[in-house]
Amino acid sequence: MAAQYDNLFRLDGRKAVVIGAGSGIGREAALALAAHGANVVCADSNGEAAADTARNAAGSTSVVIDVNDEGSVLELADAHSDAEVLLHTPAINVRKQIADYSLDEFDKVIRLNLRSTFHIMQLFGRSMCNRQRGSIITISSIRAATVEPGQGVYAATKSGLESLVRTAAAEFGPSNVRVNAIRPGVVETPLTAQLKKNPEWYSAYAEKPALKRWAQASEMVGAVVFLAGDAATYVTGTTITVDAGWTAIDGRYTPPL
Repeated sequence: MAAQYDNLFRLDGRKAVVIGAGSGIGREAALALAAHGANVVCADSNGEAAADTARNAAGSTSVVIDVNDEGSVLELADAHSDAEVLLHTPAINVRKQIADYSLDEFDKVIRLNLRSTFHIMQLFGRSMCNRQRGSIITISSIRAATVEPGQGVYAATKSGLESLVRTAAAEFGPSNVRVNAIRPGVVETPLTAQLKKNPEWYSAYAEKPALKRWAQASEMVGAVVFLAGDAATYVTGTTITVDAGWTAIDGRYTPPL
């Protein structure tokens, strides 16, 4: 029987839960998944923002979630245990050098970026494994591979996240559940608003990648749609880098040729 390639990226009839759907990459991913036929649950701590995304994504609903609250996460996972796709995007970054970090700030970043990812991956992974089908996608960062002063704790959470992805892929794989990460470069989102306000900083970041510009959140969703559906049935335990060549280039120095 010949393979059928015309529907590789279609998600018709599949439920996708997008956590962080109120803004940034999460919002654009929810819109893209819905455009490919998924029934999207737009989850966010900002209920109005989640509802706005759902209104713009055909067949979608919205729900409020606090990913740092165990009960809130359990409720979401129980209510949507039939989800075939999970995308988890929330993260925070406190930009300080290690010597200046407080333990409270350390705990805050670890709790949101790593602990919540683990908990959500655990709960949705269980239900997907029971149903023998699913795709879990989480958002890493180029800081998992290359760091700069002031981003040590954030980078540690993203490196840890990628290790969780590899381990979950190994453990969930026998149950036909795939787990992957997307590693964006510099993207214009609420998380990077601090950088955008500083023209010198913004320009320096724009000069680093090969394409010489920042990304829009909409440029991340191709990888999300790919990993969500049948085009990626043999892809698990990996990180897809979407960084315009940032991590391929050694610094911003251009030597004379």
